[in-house]
Amino acid sequence: MTSGAAAGRYARALFDVVQKEGGDLEQAQRDLQQFVDLFTQHPSLQSTFSNPAIPVSKKQAVAKALIERAGGISPVIAKLIVLLAERDRLMILPDVARVYGDRLMDHLKIIRGEVTTAFELAPEKIRALEQGLQQATGRKVFLEARVDPSIIGGVVTRLGSTVYDGSVTTQLQKLKQSLIEAGQ
Repeated sequence: MTSGAAAGRYARALFDVVQKEGGDLEQAQRDLQQFVDLFTQHPSLQSTFSNPAIPVSKKQAVAKALIERAGGISPVIAKLIVLLAERDRLMILPDVARVYGDRLMDHLKIIRGEVTTAFELAPEKIRALEQGLQQATGRKVFLEARVDPSIIGGVVTRLGSTVYDGSVTTQLQKLKQSLIEAGQ
């Protein structure tokens, strides 16, 4: 099984367990992210957990010590970290956190998107666009704004795999194509 598939299975199982036990799904995400941040901020931890020469028992001991030091970690997350350490799979924790986060967003009916304009948009314009997209999708929308002068004007919005392209560049390309087709 690939590490991506394994991460997906662990994330789905974690989500189901937290939900079944009536736990705080968002707190579980924060606890999980806390450990991911710990690994990314300390390369020595990454190298320790990815080194096959280090015995699994030592990796387990380090994981348990980190859990104790962190304090306040939900028991479900602590169990997951210990389980991953026992199976020598702690390196998939960032992928588990990403998949869990995606599942949480879907559960909360939240979608993240990206809006690209030729010029920087004012925050109130972005909020108005988010509200319009919320009405259209029935989900809460959070947009990340980008600036790309090559679109000349207009707006390109991407929500998941759906793209709403109202850029001047695209409109000009469509006009060009229709003129070419009309001339033939």
